[in-house]
Amino acid sequence: MNCPYCGYYDSRVIDSRDVNDGIRRRRQCLKCEARFTTYERLQPASLFVVKKDQRREEFDREKLLAGIRKACEKRPLPSGTAERLADDIEAELYQTGRTEIPTSLIGDLVMARLKKLDHIAYIRFASVYRDFADITMLKQEVDTLASHGPASSADQLPLIPPEEAAGPVKAPRRWRR
Repeated sequence: MNCPYCGYYDSRVIDSRDVNDGIRRRRQCLKCEARFTTYERLQPASLFVVKKDQRREEFDREKLLAGIRKACEKRPLPSGTAERLADDIEAELYQTGRTEIPTSLIGDLVMARLKKLDHIAYIRFASVYRDFADITMLKQEVDTLASHGPASSADQLPLIPPEEAAGPVKAPRRWRR
């Protein structure tokens, strides 16, 4: 580690501590004796995404997060939910040990998690990911979700509000005097 003050190539470590996602080290230059702090973080191996047309591009967490955020937009989800979902998916991708991941695997992971989290966000993501050709395909997906009964999570809003599912509501009859 080069000294940031004099540029000397060598320093000694005075103190090391674990921090959130790495190590914090206090160092002292062996030439000018100035002290400085460095942070070390583990850099995972590169992960490449294989597109449908067989192009390869480096995995971009921000791109994944943007898609999840768009699907969850204006939904009653706790703050940080999209970030945690992206973190979980990214961690699972790295845990596979593979350097190339097909986009279909990433899309399936997102859909599986969104289905448990929020049905509306799931349908929004599925409509883009599965590229529904017409409204009947979208309706089939909604019907499949609706047929599985009530939402599995207490936080999840129903796909169809109960008052609409019950049918038309008659206005109460008023008595004339």
